[in-house]
Amino acid sequence: MSPIKIEYYSDILCIWAYVTQLRIEKLIETFGDRIEITAYACSVFPDAHEKIALLWQNRGGFEGYSAHVRSVAEKFPHIEVHSDVWNRTVPRTSAAAHLFVKAVEIIEADLDRNDMHQKPYLEKLSTRAAWALRKAFFVEARDISDWDTHRDIAKALGIDYGQIDRAIRSSEALARLESDYTQGLAKDIKGSPTFLMNEGRQRLFGNVGYRLLEANVHEVIDGRNEGEASWC
Repeated sequence: MSPIKIEYYSDILCIWAYVTQLRIEKLIETFGDRIEITAYACSVFPDAHEKIALLWQNRGGFEGYSAHVRSVAEKFPHIEVHSDVWNRTVPRTSAAAHLFVKAVEIIEADLDRNDMHQKPYLEKLSTRAAWALRKAFFVEARDISDWDTHRDIAKALGIDYGQIDRAIRSSEALARLESDYTQGLAKDIKGSPTFLMNEGRQRLFGNVGYRLLEANVHEVIDGRNEGEASWC
């Protein structure tokens, strides 16, 4: 039987997507090759400076938002958030980080073709790149909209930055990113993180606990066995 397809939409700068990473790992540990996760970028912080300045102007501005994000992190012992995040370190946009991941996906696709198989989700170069970006921002308080940060992450992952640069200069990475954003709009993705299952019939958004994720996957599996998707 083919694996259950799960579409995962997130913004690299989103604290809730950072929190959710462990739940994804647990989901894969539980279901293994019975699920197939595909990651897409969605745009929650297209202009982070403008968004936070506007939405938090009466709640302490950047310092207020930084305190909010750190208060979220305190509820989840498996994550760490640096005190400078959204305070001294304020990336301009998440789009630059997303563009870097899309460039990595292009390199990854070439490697997969050469190896004649696709790596599991957590082993994918693009998954590792996205996680490295999140850790660089939330744990190390690095500006992940800065291309020098991308260069350092590429080096740490063993990626030739020249390949990243070519994918960006050719606009191939930008085309992939725009495709993600357009698909998110077409599927009415409201924010990060969002999970779509069962051809979009099941949608989970925001701070979704692991048990709810697990229950939804079981429901899709059970529904497939019972033929529920064929109901009129």
